[in-house]
Amino acid sequence: MLFARKFNLLLVFIAIISFFACHPFPYAKTNRVYHHQRSILVKKLKENPAIQIIDQLPKAIEWVGTTNFDLRKPNFVIIHHTAQNSCEQTLRTFTLERTKVSAHYVICKDGTIHHMLNDYLRAWHGGVAKWGNNTDINSSSIGIELDNNGFEPFDSAQIVSLLLLLDKLKETYKIPPNNFIGHGDIAPGRKVDPNILFPWSTLALNGFGVWFEPTLNDSLPNGLSIPLALNMVGYDIKDTNTAILAFKRHYRQDSTATMEEQDKSVLAQLIKNKLAY
Repeated sequence: MLFARKFNLLLVFIAIISFFACHPFPYAKTNRVYHHQRSILVKKLKENPAIQIIDQLPKAIEWVGTTNFDLRKPNFVIIHHTAQNSCEQTLRTFTLERTKVSAHYVICKDGTIHHMLNDYLRAWHGGVAKWGNNTDINSSSIGIELDNNGFEPFDSAQIVSLLLLLDKLKETYKIPPNNFIGHGDIAPGRKVDPNILFPWSTLALNGFGVWFEPTLNDSLPNGLSIPLALNMVGYDIKDTNTAILAFKRHYRQDSTATMEEQDKSVLAQLIKNKLAY
């Protein structure tokens, strides 16, 4: 009896080993690339900074390191939609070196969260972008990709997971409420994500982003033009029309470039609310 039990356990063990041997984790190879790249970056941090100074500059013989420092931390969260047809397709895209794109987090339709990159490392998710005076968004932000083809509503499980993640990021890194924005906001004319159906008002009600009161009828101050008002919110106004489109996608769920009185009221409230933080 004891021999039979041990024999059965051995068979189960062999079956488990065989299963994993026949069904290897599909991202084992790219995980090794991740760990290798991380090791290279850690090695750079360990180098004596004195060797990085240009030879022609006068430099001290001995390097004196300060005792007062910590890691750089993210100050923005940029929300994207994947514009692909499945979570698996996005994971594949972000693990191919030739694509040169990545994000810190990918959230699938069922709410599953893939944390693909340490928050302190720089993901390649923003591209050519600007928000206020910040022209290097990737260096100061966390990128979150939502599995969505860009033309469909967002699943409730996905939004629940997003809110939980945002809450954790906000608390951990002390990210200001008005620094939760979309890819379309920082790259108007080039990007539209996270699409016109994204529930920005739900995020704002939970403390992620500035919002407005629909029943109010605020007016822009006399002499304040619409382009300047958009710029005060953060938009790049190099092309006024694309800035208006980005603003209306985010705050009005509208895809037109005309500014009605209610749109101007929303813009006035956004400025007031942003300045309040």
